Amino acid sequence: MNGHANIRKIDLSATFACVGVLFFWSLGPIFITYLADYVDSWTQNLLRYSAACLFWLPFLLLSIKRKQFDARIWRKAIVPAAANVAMQSLWAGAFYYIGPAFMVLLTKTSVIWIAGFSFAFFADERPLVKSKRFWLGLLLSVIGVAGVMYYKEDLAATRTITGIVIALATAFMWGVYTVSVKIAFRDIDSRSGFSVISIYTVAGLCVLALLFGRPQDCVAMGRWQWACVVISGVTAIALGHVLYYAAIKRIGATIPALVILSQPFTVLAISNVVFGESLNVFQLVFGVFLLAGSALAIWAQQHLRRSS
Repeated sequence: MNGHANIRKIDLSATFACVGVLFFWSLGPIFITYLADYVDSWTQNLLRYSAACLFWLPFLLLSIKRKQFDARIWRKAIVPAAANVAMQSLWAGAFYYIGPAFMVLLTKTSVIWIAGFSFAFFADERPLVKSKRFWLGLLLSVIGVAGVMYYKEDLAATRTITGIVIALATAFMWGVYTVSVKIAFRDIDSRSGFSVISIYTVAGLCVLALLFGRPQDCVAMGRWQWACVVISGVTAIALGHVLYYAAIKRIGATIPALVILSQPFTVLAISNVVFGESLNVFQLVFGVFLLAGSALAIWAQQHLRRSS
């Protein structure tokens, strides 16, 4: 028997998808922070998501024309889209108060919320309550996020506190969005689902921009700022989400989720060069605790599925 017969080959497509997601989602916070000097968060959200929506619109129209579109998506996408509007609004807003790496690190607490919602809505996830590995991961995550915040040098500043609250709220809404997508699109193509979610999201963000933002300010932006809007919308939103779904479909959710956990450090590396952002030694140590706890929780969840 060939000794290599049982060795699983690396899925290159899934590997490139994971690397692509990590790269695109690491650039997103940098673009948002850069554009914060030119437009408010409400307007920026609308512009970037509109670029993402227009990118996938031809695919949606083509699938409808070929009668490959599931009409149920229009109804099923309402709840995920509402969660996405809230999550995207909070996500962009936080970068106006705190640094990109610090912000992204705090949002990794979404693992806690995703687990909690999964307990509530998916019966097959409830045995996870008995997993010591899962609870240890959760404990490490809580200790990690507490330490990262405690050792923030300007923690007492109103601006920092506001940013932290928004970041943690973003993590909560990411949990709501993730679980709502899982419930709504169990048997539906992710590209079609995301295309419709994008349309609904743009509509919601447009209302918010008109109510709370200053859309007229975008007229004063230069060509490079508009290029940043389009590039970040297409890469971080349109391509990032679909590549993530594609990776999950090919190799399951665990490996892509673990790869994305390194995002705070890739964002920190870029942000340090572009904006001079840095985390002190204590924050880095507790950041590792947070990400290690999240990884342990994800591992426990995958182990449960294999055992069931």
